Amino acid sequence: MTTHPALKPGHVAVVTGAASGIGLAAARRFGAAGMKVVIADLDRAALEAATSTLRTAGIETEGLPTDVADRGQVEALRAAADALGPVTILMNNAGREGGGRLFADPAIWRTTLETNLWGPINGIQVFAPGMIESGLPGAIICTGSKQGITLPPGDTAYNVSKAGLKALTESLAHELVEQTGSRITAHLLIPGFTFTGFTRAKGVEEKPAGAWTSGQVADALLEGMGAGDFYILCPDNEVDRATDLKRMGWGFSDILENRPALSRWHPDHAEAFRRYMDEEG
Repeated sequence: MTTHPALKPGHVAVVTGAASGIGLAAARRFGAAGMKVVIADLDRAALEAATSTLRTAGIETEGLPTDVADRGQVEALRAAADALGPVTILMNNAGREGGGRLFADPAIWRTTLETNLWGPINGIQVFAPGMIESGLPGAIICTGSKQGITLPPGDTAYNVSKAGLKALTESLAHELVEQTGSRITAHLLIPGFTFTGFTRAKGVEEKPAGAWTSGQVADALLEGMGAGDFYILCPDNEVDRATDLKRMGWGFSDILENRPALSRWHPDHAEAFRRYMDEEG
């Protein structure tokens, strides 16, 4: 497997939302590549446990409680990382579930957007200029969601935050090509069904058979980065890549075919979608 040049021993990887799940699994892999790791999370107890776990594995680690929605706290995170060495990887992974439909309490909308969208905006604006000026290879990863692409009804606030994150990361990728000639790359990680802290919060204590582990997602991330992929689309044990692509293709074609928005769930088009999914090829 080709390794992304940003994974450089002695350099620093910063991972937000890293006290558990995908963030912790990614931090562990960056550390295994010889990098110093700075992990951030709101959950202080879990962050301390994660920091201890990584240090026990021989990884030089600093843990800093951080609310990514707070620009000042993200700047403090950068200062802590800069003290260890050059930052060549930033993973904007911190996120929260929205839990709100269109007319949910504005507070739910605000906290969802502040974490899932403003958090990465803060991370990019605070860290990227220094990474660009360093002259070193680098990578900026944003953890997105398939819901930010297919927009299934039910959790509108979350869908909007992740759709915005997709647009942000795509724009970042273009900006980095213009400014660095792809010396620094952007990547949108799109996990499938993954057993994480979110899953446990719903009362599921054992990994469902259909779910991937966080480690599998982290492995897919490193493989995709090494291959130069921008969209790192992960399957799971229930939905394969071909199914994901077909579902997304239908959604994109709503514009081309002038169908109603989210026609996959529209009563006048649901049967056509089912036939489409049953077709081979």
